[in-house]
Amino acid sequence: MAEPYAEQHSGSSPAPYRERASRLTGAVVWTRAAEPGDAAPVLPDGCMDLLWTEGRLFVAGPDTRAYLSDEPGGPRRYAGVRFFPGTAPSYLGVPAHELRDRRVDLADLWDGGEVRRLTERVDAAADPAAALEAVAVGRAAGAGAPDPRLRAVVAALSAGAAVAATAEEVGWSERQLHRRALVAFGYGPKTLARVLRLQRALALVRGGGAAAEVAVVAGFADQAHLAREVRELAGAPLGELLRR
Repeated sequence: MAEPYAEQHSGSSPAPYRERASRLTGAVVWTRAAEPGDAAPVLPDGCMDLLWTEGRLFVAGPDTRAYLSDEPGGPRRYAGVRFFPGTAPSYLGVPAHELRDRRVDLADLWDGGEVRRLTERVDAAADPAAALEAVAVGRAAGAGAPDPRLRAVVAALSAGAAVAATAEEVGWSERQLHRRALVAFGYGPKTLARVLRLQRALALVRGGGAAAEVAVVAGFADQAHLAREVRELAGAPLGELLRR
């Protein structure tokens, strides 16, 4: 995997799910098959996704809590491009905070005629995931590159740095960091730090770490603090997440 962060995504689903590194730096391409009644909670991870399902292109904004999708109707196929945190707004042309905790049709963000043509192209493709990735790559090629300081923000907060220290590292004031974070990540740096810390803790626990030790390593005050954050951000106790 090109980026360790991509391996930490915690969308939990009983249906088949696969992902691979994308041609876009830090992004991953994923596919999922959903059966009727599937409940697929997706945990906050700081990312945004461009998604396809038959006849529809849409965007998943940055989540501040677990998102639960209940699949209606018959079996459905999904494909997605999950962008590294902070990069999607440059490619999609919309501030992340406008999409926070939302799933929005791409036609509401881009030209409707263009989206219809793109949807038909992905629908007809033998490999919809590759076709969707081509849409993302083409869009990125015509857009301005994301500010490289945003990646430094993610790295610093992922490592447990304080918000003030992170702002100083990238040469912004705390107010500037907060304003830029809203546009790039969908929420302020303190919330982003909580989300990244949760993902770091879940990765450590899934790797076999004991919850008490993981809490300390991941930057929580103690195991009780870890448990509270998991319940608040993931909507379920840690043990239940692991059983999924």
